[in-house]
Amino acid sequence: MARRILLVEDDTETRDYIARGLTQAGYTVEATGSGREGLYLATGGEFDALVLDRMLPDLDGLALLKSARAAGVGQPAILLTAMSAIDERVRGLRAGADDYLVKPFSFAELEARLEAVMRRPPEPRDAPETVLTCGDLTLDLIARRAERDGRQIDLQPREFQMLEFLMRRQGRVVTRTMLLEGIWDYHFDPKTNVIDVHVSRLRRKVDAEGETPLIHTVRGAGYMMSAGN
Repeated sequence: MARRILLVEDDTETRDYIARGLTQAGYTVEATGSGREGLYLATGGEFDALVLDRMLPDLDGLALLKSARAAGVGQPAILLTAMSAIDERVRGLRAGADDYLVKPFSFAELEARLEAVMRRPPEPRDAPETVLTCGDLTLDLIARRAERDGRQIDLQPREFQMLEFLMRRQGRVVTRTMLLEGIWDYHFDPKTNVIDVHVSRLRRKVDAEGETPLIHTVRGAGYMMSAGN
């Protein structure tokens, strides 16, 4: 049976070119120029791989891919983009892409990359976590609520992001560079103490007087979220 490929590309000429080439190579292709329709097809159809354009008019490729992964779609996906910056490729891979191809590209390379990602054994994709815990601290990602031992913690949006970032990396050192890139999207050193100031404010809210500290400073390295001593 021919392998089925979902192709989501809004440029008609590019979409027709890829679809024709894949069909000639023996694949069955379902093609659309709409990100929203692509998401509908991805979550409702049985495809062997997804080929998604990064920039789509109604729902961009990253949002499409994140939504598909959250819905349990585990098939390999290749993102097509005109943007060659390293941080853009990193963003795509972290969103759930298995490979990234920068335009313009040769069809032979696309076909080879498709063959490669479909050779890999599928990785189990767990349902996304909606509640994070560390000791007696809970962070509800849906309700956007933080509580510690029944005490509600009032967090600003940036503080919520920082706490989620730290809690997802419990027991590991989180460097200032990691926080700058992950929370502020800085890829350079701003030469300020912005990280220390924000962590200090967050710590005062999370670690109230008399409570076991959960946010620890690792001297010379960064910070660590841990319920242990």
